[in-house]
Amino acid sequence: MAEKATQEKKKTVSSKSEMNPALNDLSIDATKTIETLEKFIRDFLTETGFDGYVIGLSGGIDSAVTAAIAVRAVGKDKVRALAMPYKTGLHAIKDAKSVAEWLDIDLVELDITRMIDSYYADTKSVNPIRLGNKMARERMSILFDQSFQSRLLVLGTTNRTEMALGYFTWFGDSGCSVNLLGQLYKTQVRQVARELGVPQPIIDKAPSADFWPGQVDEEELGLTYEEVDHLLYHIVDKGTLSKSALVKAGFDEMLITRTLAFANRLSFKRECPRIAELGKPRIPDNIVLKK
Repeated sequence: MAEKATQEKKKTVSSKSEMNPALNDLSIDATKTIETLEKFIRDFLTETGFDGYVIGLSGGIDSAVTAAIAVRAVGKDKVRALAMPYKTGLHAIKDAKSVAEWLDIDLVELDITRMIDSYYADTKSVNPIRLGNKMARERMSILFDQSFQSRLLVLGTTNRTEMALGYFTWFGDSGCSVNLLGQLYKTQVRQVARELGVPQPIIDKAPSADFWPGQVDEEELGLTYEEVDHLLYHIVDKGTLSKSALVKAGFDEMLITRTLAFANRLSFKRECPRIAELGKPRIPDNIVLKK
């Protein structure tokens, strides 16, 4: 049923794109974007003095694209990949393995079921979002332990759409050393994926955090990535802040209302921890003493 619903959503979005020119303005130069991200990730590694990168491979498009760019930029010997499934999401291992095989990198499998289940007395009675957030933070904790052990920087995989909507786990999947996708909307990540040659089943699969069996991002959000990406592009990138102008451009009022509800209610997740202001000067990023 979930697969059928997703297919129906895709059909609806396609027809809306054909009717609405506003839904056709997110094209990027994928080749140039990849080159820019490769340089960024090489330079960052040199700047920090670490030995490589570590990433959690979920079997989804975001981690596949991030891992691919890292391998291209610094070489497969400097990229460590981990698959960290929970018992309800073991099916994703197959996709993670296919990405690792495509990139010709080793994949370390670490089942986090015992870690999660030992924390809760009864996981069946726990709110599934709370449980999923615990999984995301457990995975990031493991990645940072690997970071310490082997001097590796942790690669994040949160894209611009998720960041704008607050659709990520606070200090979970967002708590990384560096993020390559933070300025790419989901539909743009797909463009980059095609350019990289990411396996088609990975590109085509319905995005899911695998918080519970059958979870699909778009169904949980009540939004399609294609529509919300274009709306966010108009609001955030083009600076269209008039509701009437957005409606005139072809965006549905319910889509606008729901998107802004997510973006505004969860805006705190995009900030660093807020520090109480006591009038002290800001600590500089780099302290250089004069002679």
